[in-house]
Amino acid sequence: MFTTRPTLQGTHGMAATTHWLASAAAMAVLEDDGNAFDAAVAAAFTLHVVEPHLNGPAGEVPVVLAPAGSAPRVLCGQGPAPAGASIAHYTSLGLDLVPGTGPLAAAVPGAFDAWLLLLRDHGTKSLADVLKYAIGYAEHGHPAVERVGATVETVRELFETEWTTSAEIYLPGGRPPAPGALLKNPALAATWRRLLAEARAAVPAGAVGSERREGEIAAARRVWREGFVAEELAAFAARPTMDTSGERHTGTLTGADLAGYTAHYEEPVTHTWNGWTVAKAGPWSQGPALLQQLALLDDDFGTPGSGTEYASAEYVHTLVEGTKLAMADREAWYGDAAGADVPLRTLLSAEYNAGRRALIDPAHASYELRPGRPDGRTPRLPALATGPARRGTTAAGAGEPTVARDGATRGDTCHLDIVDRWGNMVSATPSGGWLQSNPVVPALGFPLGTRLQMTWLEPGLPNSLTPGRRPRTTLTPSLALRDGVPVLAFGTPGGDQQDQWSLHFLLAVALREKFRGGYDLQGAIDAPNWHTESFPSSFYPRLMDPGSLVLESRFDDTVTAGLRRRGHRVTVAGPWSEGRLCAVARDPETGVLSAAANPRMMQGYAVGR
Repeated sequence: MFTTRPTLQGTHGMAATTHWLASAAAMAVLEDDGNAFDAAVAAAFTLHVVEPHLNGPAGEVPVVLAPAGSAPRVLCGQGPAPAGASIAHYTSLGLDLVPGTGPLAAAVPGAFDAWLLLLRDHGTKSLADVLKYAIGYAEHGHPAVERVGATVETVRELFETEWTTSAEIYLPGGRPPAPGALLKNPALAATWRRLLAEARAAVPAGAVGSERREGEIAAARRVWREGFVAEELAAFAARPTMDTSGERHTGTLTGADLAGYTAHYEEPVTHTWNGWTVAKAGPWSQGPALLQQLALLDDDFGTPGSGTEYASAEYVHTLVEGTKLAMADREAWYGDAAGADVPLRTLLSAEYNAGRRALIDPAHASYELRPGRPDGRTPRLPALATGPARRGTTAAGAGEPTVARDGATRGDTCHLDIVDRWGNMVSATPSGGWLQSNPVVPALGFPLGTRLQMTWLEPGLPNSLTPGRRPRTTLTPSLALRDGVPVLAFGTPGGDQQDQWSLHFLLAVALREKFRGGYDLQGAIDAPNWHTESFPSSFYPRLMDPGSLVLESRFDDTVTAGLRRRGHRVTVAGPWSEGRLCAVARDPETGVLSAAANPRMMQGYAVGR
């Protein structure tokens, strides 16, 4: 079939990210005998610089990793709500939702510590080795992609009147950066240089080799949590800042919150469908929703003669209706497992999903939000999420801008997938701390994040705002195994759309025949995609659009007509508007590596040899 690019293949290493410079940085590390985990950290810090509208150092990241010969693990880089972030505090300010911007929405930053933990435990390079690419692009500049300037333009007035520290970096000469203009962030480069210097000074002079390497990483983590970085972040969180409520608020993040946080490892949640076992982060993410979507499918789904042949109206209808059911369960049951009783085993069980599958009417689209009753329990949905006042499409520029009904992408998140010649594999979805989330901390060169906007100010819900509890995030990298062996890492930006686009991609890989000794990754990424907003948005102002379905115009007209006959409120978007997937793969029999990246938005690239 026609694809926009070839699926890359080789034996040395493969990297696919949402920006070509991050992919190139990852490949440079692989060429320098680094492994996939070294390369992932280098790519991640590069993404902070070259995609500042999509992520930053004070954001968050879930990572699914599979060291060669080992089972997958999850590295959680999602920080919790600060100790002072109680529902009572927010409602006392007259709020019924956590604002989509500003310090009140800031969770404890988690990404930095997660990346350094990954580097310490699974990498081989020094911190300086992996940071040098980000420092270079921040100090000497990089050509700005079009959407950096477009994003800045949407918040230009705010930057000029309120968030003036952001204007100093992102309105050079009083204007948003033009496409291809050299964009620098000297404050960020200086932050990393100071952090490296303090980390080196903290290690005894006689330390060499791994002792010095690990000592510097440990010292850098302390500087972030307790040193100058923590001091600047806490001080800026205490500044009154204009947010989406239209008022100026101070945040709840303190130095004690920063000092008390460390990233950690967890066991993944898994589900097997037709020989493919998919590993995801737990219900503090939306990861299990992809597993529920798979659990809702019959074993012959998408196969010839099944009545749901690949890419037919029946195929898309079944997937969309399953998505609605899985996302309704997400809303009713998912939350931080440390503080919420999530009936995950039942939600992924064959018996439960057989009952849920029976709710899918092959002839009619559902307009209802229908969570299930796992173990006979009564679901509870947020009142604000389901009332008539919350129906509609997500406003541009509010919360995390993702994909509007017209298919226009206004920014959101990043993604990276890397595999090396030894068989190490990693998938990660960095996000948060983007330039439109909070004012830039001038001494650091980056802002705080806004992940608390995903929690509810209504008590008793799995995702109620609770001090010390992680907000339920939409970030959801994926790693798939065949016969217990990791073979595929993939994921995408896109907020609530992530596990919709990922489902379509995974099925395209699984249902199509192999080619050239590997999986057709680029064909699966290029295939026309879709999304629905028939459930509450995870982002401020938490809207939903029942019955909505956005299709790329490359779907056959008969598919569009068939979906409209079933009652879907179809919006036909641009031909290349849905999805920003990346993927890498490894054939365990031959060791052949593959990679592909999204052509949409002309930004993501795969590299390898």
